[in-house]
Amino acid sequence: MAQAIAAYLHFISIFMLFALLVLEHRLFRLPLTLERARNLVIVDLLYGVCAGLVLLTGVARALWFAKGPEFYLYNSLFVAKVGLFVLVGLLSSYPTFTYLNWRNELKAGNIPAPSPRQGTLVVLTIRVELLLLLFLPLLATLMARGYDLQSLGLSFHVP
Repeated sequence: MAQAIAAYLHFISIFMLFALLVLEHRLFRLPLTLERARNLVIVDLLYGVCAGLVLLTGVARALWFAKGPEFYLYNSLFVAKVGLFVLVGLLSSYPTFTYLNWRNELKAGNIPAPSPRQGTLVVLTIRVELLLLLFLPLLATLMARGYDLQSLGLSFHVP
C-alpha cells in the first residue's frame, strides 16, 4: 500500500508541476499588471514546492519502493532523467530570480516593468523547461521496461 501511495504522490506532484509551469507561461506576458505579477510570484513559489515534492517522492520510490535502488542507480536512463530534471531546475532559476527582484516594487504596489528582452528570455526559458519536461515520462517509460542508454544504442564512452 505504501508503494502505491508513494507512486500516486509522485505522479500527482509531476502533474501539478507541469500544470503550474503552463500557468506561469500563460500569466507572463508584457505589459504586466499588478495582479498578474503577484500571481506569477505565487505560482513560481508553488512550482518550486512541487519540484521539491517530485524530488522527494522520486527519491522515496527509488530507495524504498518500486524496483529498489540497485535498479535505478545503475540505469543510465535514470541518471539521464535525474540530470534532465536538474537541468530544468537550473533553468527555472532565471524566472524565479526575475520574480524575486520584483519584491520591493510589488510591496510598494508598483507594477514591475521588465524589459522586452528580459520578458522574451523568461518566456523562452519557461518554454524550454516545458519541452524538457516532456522527455521525462519517455525516459521513465523506457527505464521501467528495462532499457538503458546502451541497449538503445546510445552509449557514450569517454576516451
